Amino acid sequence: MILKDTLRKVVRSQQQTISALPLGIKRDELSLLEKAFPFALVITGIRRCGKSTLLLQLADKYGKYYYFNFEDPRAVGFEASDFEKLDEVFHEEKGSCDSYFFDEIQNVPRWELFVRGLLDRKKHVVITGSSASLFSSELGTKLTGRHIRHELFPFSFNEFLKLKKIKPSLDSFKEYFVKGGFPDFLLTEKEDALQELMVDIIARDIAVRYKIRNTKKLNEMAVYLMSNIGKEFSYNSLKKIFGLGSINSAISFVGNLEESYLIFNVPRFSASIKKQIMNPKKVYSIDNGLSKANSASFSEDSG
Repeated sequence: MILKDTLRKVVRSQQQTISALPLGIKRDELSLLEKAFPFALVITGIRRCGKSTLLLQLADKYGKYYYFNFEDPRAVGFEASDFEKLDEVFHEEKGSCDSYFFDEIQNVPRWELFVRGLLDRKKHVVITGSSASLFSSELGTKLTGRHIRHELFPFSFNEFLKLKKIKPSLDSFKEYFVKGGFPDFLLTEKEDALQELMVDIIARDIAVRYKIRNTKKLNEMAVYLMSNIGKEFSYNSLKKIFGLGSINSAISFVGNLEESYLIFNVPRFSASIKKQIMNPKKVYSIDNGLSKANSASFSEDSG
C-alpha cells in the first residue's frame, strides 16, 4: 500500500521527467499502433529497446494523458487497491482525461482488473512490459478480445540510419550488422552498457520473476548461447555442459531466456512435430551488438 500523498509526488515527478525527454527517432510502427484504440494496446519487448519512448510518442499524439511508470523505486509496494488512489491523483492533478499510459505495469499483481475497468469506461489504455509471457495469463482471462499485442524490437536498419543520419550503403549496413540496434548503445557506443543490460535482464526479468536461485548457471548458459549464435544445440547437451539435474532444467532455463527476448530458437524443419521437438535447434540473438558485447568467443563470426 502507498499513501496518496506519495503517489501525488511520484506522479508530479514523473510528469516533469517525461515532459523534458526528447521523443527520439520516430519508430517505424508508430502510425500502425495509433489505430489500436479502442482496444488496450500491449507493447512488449526486451529492456532498453525503446518501449517507453514509443509510449511517449503515442501519448504525444493525444496531447492530454495520464502516465505512470511502475518501475519507479518510489512505487515499490504498489498494490491493486492503490489504483483507485492513483486515479484520484490523476484527476486532481490533470483534470478529466481519456488516455492512460502505463510503463512496466506487470510489477503490480492483478493489474488487469483495473485496465478492464478503464476499458469498460471507454478509456484509451497503452501498457508496456519486458517479458514475452508477461501478459499471457492476464490477457487470456481478463482482457480476451479487448487488447492488441505488439512486440517491439531494437532499431531496424531504417531506424538505425535515421539515428546516425547516414545513407544506406554496404558500409552502413556492416556497421549496423556489428553494433545492432539498441538506441542507448548507438548513442554512446559503450559496450559496458550492453553488458549491464544483460545483467539486468537475467537478474530482474528472469531470476526475480521466476524465483531462480542458481543464477550462476543461468548466466553461464546465457553467455554460452550468445557465443554460439546460429549454431545447433540440444537440451541434453546443455544439461551435460552445465551439470544440470535434468533436461527439464535446461528446457526451463532456455524458455526463460526466450521469454525475456534475449534469444530465439529455430527448430529443424520437419513435417513431424515430434521430430521438430526432438531434433537439435539453432539459437539466434535479439541483437548482434548485445551478442558481441556478451560473447565469450574471441573469433569473428559473420555467419
